[in-house]
Amino acid sequence: MKIAIAGLGRMGMQISRKLSENGHQVIAHNRSQGPIDEAVSYGATAAPTPQDVVAAFGDEPVVLWIMLPADIMDDTINDWLKLVPKGSTLVDGGNSDFRLTQKRAELVASQGSILLDVGTSGGVWGYQNGFSMMVGGDKAGVAVIEPVLKTLSQPEGAYFHFGPSGSGHYVKMVHNAVEYGMMESLAEGYRMLNEGAYKDIDLAAAGNVWQHHSVVTSWLNELCQSALAENPTLEGIDGFVAESGEARWTLETAKDLGIPLPAIQTSFDVRLASQKGETNFATKLLAAMRNKFGGHELNK
Repeated sequence: MKIAIAGLGRMGMQISRKLSENGHQVIAHNRSQGPIDEAVSYGATAAPTPQDVVAAFGDEPVVLWIMLPADIMDDTINDWLKLVPKGSTLVDGGNSDFRLTQKRAELVASQGSILLDVGTSGGVWGYQNGFSMMVGGDKAGVAVIEPVLKTLSQPEGAYFHFGPSGSGHYVKMVHNAVEYGMMESLAEGYRMLNEGAYKDIDLAAAGNVWQHHSVVTSWLNELCQSALAENPTLEGIDGFVAESGEARWTLETAKDLGIPLPAIQTSFDVRLASQKGETNFATKLLAAMRNKFGGHELNK
């Protein structure tokens, strides 16, 4: 199917490439030209301007997948609404606050189009392994993009339509909050091995053993093992750990609902403290994990 991708960063480029190489007609748009040229090398059609995107669809409604930061999504959607014809389908594939997604969907609907939310996980490995996609919004709109969802989920990913607008971003928000807690627990455990009762424990070897059908076998543990095998002392990593916003939104929502989330709260507080200089072996490993699955910078 024909679909435009706006925002060709780490995830957007992988999505564009995977779709292009699997027979979809991808219209590649980005603020800078370099990523557009790369997308074209994978089979996409260049669209340097938003007007080029709309023109590529002729008289048809536009199908547009947006992969941009949450803090510019309001302006981005407003700008696109000035250009796309009625009946278009817009997809917010980034990490947006589900409460704002609900409001944006109402705005888009008032203009005669549809906004879907697709919380997308898989990091820099999504192209190879398949993406995990949590979908919210109008059922008819989901049907429009389902061929794309099927392709992006191959070979080992998955997707599911969870319900009305915002539900996809809500499920993804909680997913990321859980991720914070899991990462923190692993990082603390490896710190305990590193600084604990026995000196010179081979951390990578411990991770390798844990990864062979122990109770903590997981992709995150695999990434820990890999990072420690490459850099046993985590030399050159400052231990600053960014927060994407999703754990913060989860904690805000949990407070409104009266639901205590102590593990997630603690993991969030550790990240905030790291940004103030309170770093240690565990926060260095957190940064290493983020780099492994998402390509995030190792240092601030």
